[in-house]
Amino acid sequence: MQHVLESQQFDRKGLEELFALADTLEGVRNTSLQGKIMASLFYEPSTRTRLSFESAMQRLGGTVISTENAKEFSSAAKGETIEDTMKMMNQYADVVVLRHFEEGACNRASQVATIPVINAGDGPGQHPTQALLDLYTIQKEVGKTDGLHITAVGDLKHGRTIRSLAYLLARYENISLTFVSPPELSMGADILEYLRARGVLVIETEDLESVLADADVVYMTRIQKERFADAGEYEKLKGKYVLTRAHADAMKQGSIIMHPLPRVDEIAPDVDMSEKAVYFKQAGYGLTVRMALLSKLVS
Repeated sequence: MQHVLESQQFDRKGLEELFALADTLEGVRNTSLQGKIMASLFYEPSTRTRLSFESAMQRLGGTVISTENAKEFSSAAKGETIEDTMKMMNQYADVVVLRHFEEGACNRASQVATIPVINAGDGPGQHPTQALLDLYTIQKEVGKTDGLHITAVGDLKHGRTIRSLAYLLARYENISLTFVSPPELSMGADILEYLRARGVLVIETEDLESVLADADVVYMTRIQKERFADAGEYEKLKGKYVLTRAHADAMKQGSIIMHPLPRVDEIAPDVDMSEKAVYFKQAGYGLTVRMALLSKLVS
């Protein structure tokens, strides 16, 4: 594994090995990456992904160089291409964590990279490390990865997190995926075709309440204002789905509620007190998984 660019590059054996390593790193601080440098290069806003990667590197003894708003405060503002920026990163760091507003930018960077590139989200494309931590969360909190019914809700058109997770779920047996969204924000045909070709049962609906009772996992997503060219279209769709405490209480025993965060209004605050709400724990699992990834790529 030279780069982490898309979810499809992980097979089931690789996932099991990564998660086994992550299990050993929970709560660990060591010096295994002492002397190594990670460049954190973010062209779009981020809290959890950027800080968890930086924390992961430091907990392994490495150091971090970073730019938080590279679209405005790097040479990209002067017209530098991602390829030229990456050629500079080759000189400065041992690994690059890259978030970009253009789909495919991480793949382009990897073409000229002599060090590992980790895709931390490329526009509406993919977010493979989020998918990895999501699957790890499911494994830890539900206790299995086969035979699951996952319900994904919200902006599925622009939602790179659920798109990336769908690729990983297709590696497992007897998976059912229910996609809940308005027609304007429905899951892309490419993902639907990929899943069905691999035997995943796929259901599409606009009715959230009708599918909650059977779900092992309810994965909420926000309506992504930044992806809309038409502000009026966003205003029409925002607040379409709100998961309430009553919804959470009606879900079956042992089921969980996930969210990649940040949330806006799609999960009511009192749901946080439900034992089924694991979205903050989910963010914590991300630190451990990213420690495991860095260990594999850089050491």
